[in-house]
Amino acid sequence: MVRTRRSRLDRKPSQWRIKMIPAATVVAGSMITTFSIITDYPILPPLGLLVLLAWRLIRPGFWPVWAGFPLGFVDDIFSGQPIGSAAFLWSVIFIVLESIDRKAIRRDYWQDWLIASIAIIFVLIGGMLIVDFQTNLLRLDILIPQILLSILLYPFIARVIGAIDSWRVAT
Repeated sequence: MVRTRRSRLDRKPSQWRIKMIPAATVVAGSMITTFSIITDYPILPPLGLLVLLAWRLIRPGFWPVWAGFPLGFVDDIFSGQPIGSAAFLWSVIFIVLESIDRKAIRRDYWQDWLIASIAIIFVLIGGMLIVDFQTNLLRLDILIPQILLSILLYPFIARVIGAIDSWRVAT
C-alpha cells in the first residue's frame, strides 16, 4: 500500500480547531483561578476575563453578543463568585464592545489596551460590589494591586492569544 502525502497547500484548517479553541482557552483561563494561592487581598488577575477580552478585541466578529453569558457563567463556577455575577458583567462588556465595533472606526493596539483596561476595572469593581455592596464600597482600594497587575498583564495575554489565533487558522 503506497501512501501519498497530501500537500499542505490549499488545505483548510480543522473546523473543530477554528470554533472550539477560543472558548477552550477562555475556560482554561478561568480554571487557573482554582489554584491555591492564599493571600490577604485579591492579587491573581482574572485570566479568563483577560483571555476573553483578548479574543474579543483581536477577532471582533467571532463571537455573538450573547456569548459573554455562558463564558461568564463558567467563570463564576470556577472563580467562586456568586453565580451570575461574571455572566452579567461579561455580557455587559460584550454589549459595549459590540456597540464600539459598530462605529466603524479602526482601533490600534493602544486603544485596545485602553478598552481592555476599562473593562477590567469595571468587572473587578463590579464583582466586588456584587459580593457585598455596603461593606466593599468603602474598601475598593484593596483592588488596586489586582487591577494594576491585570492591566499590565493584558498585552502579554493578547500576544499569546494572537499566537494561538495564528496557529488556529493555519493549515
